[in-house]
Amino acid sequence: MSSQSDIAHSVRRNGSGVKSAIGALAVIGLVVTMALDTKVVVIGSEEDVQEGTFSPERFGQEMFPEIRQSVVSRAVEAPTLAAAISDDAAAAGKEYGVGGGIGPVVPVKFTGVAGEARSGVYTVNVEGVPEETTIRVQTGPAINGTDLRDATGEITFGEFTNQIEYQDAGAGINNEMKRQVLADIDTENLTGKTITVTGVFKLINPSNWLVTPVEMSVQ
Repeated sequence: MSSQSDIAHSVRRNGSGVKSAIGALAVIGLVVTMALDTKVVVIGSEEDVQEGTFSPERFGQEMFPEIRQSVVSRAVEAPTLAAAISDDAAAAGKEYGVGGGIGPVVPVKFTGVAGEARSGVYTVNVEGVPEETTIRVQTGPAINGTDLRDATGEITFGEFTNQIEYQDAGAGINNEMKRQVLADIDTENLTGKTITVTGVFKLINPSNWLVTPVEMSVQ
């Protein structure tokens, strides 16, 4: 027969086990509840961007259509622009371009034959443009510069929290241009093909234009 002390010990032991089991079930229930209440968010998605946080991707999506429309409406035929720059680069930049600083951003349009590419940048032979003027167009994969951001003169540093956001805004616009303009073009095989481009370039070197497109087609 069990003594009273044995019975008491058994009760204490079993009671401790029950408490442990209840505690374990409570932890499991909490974990399950947390899992059901957890939402997987993809980095860079709209859900990942908290309200009030700057999103270069969203900024590019919103602004690029307006920039393209502005550039297309103001673009100057390359031969006309080349002649004006040859006569007086400063005056041509003021008449056709936007902004100043190291150089105004000038809208241009042309049709020509693409030459050899270097790091995604093609020279383009445009009829009516003097041989001493080199026209190049960048097609990616890297789109450099902030010419698209600065093309209208309406996007200013004061709109942003800091210089990093201002730079990211330019990158967001460039990426959206790639998505809308270049994604369906075989940019690796343009040599020898006739292309039509509308875009902008920063007028720094009057005889060397590096054009960032807002519209581009291949014949």
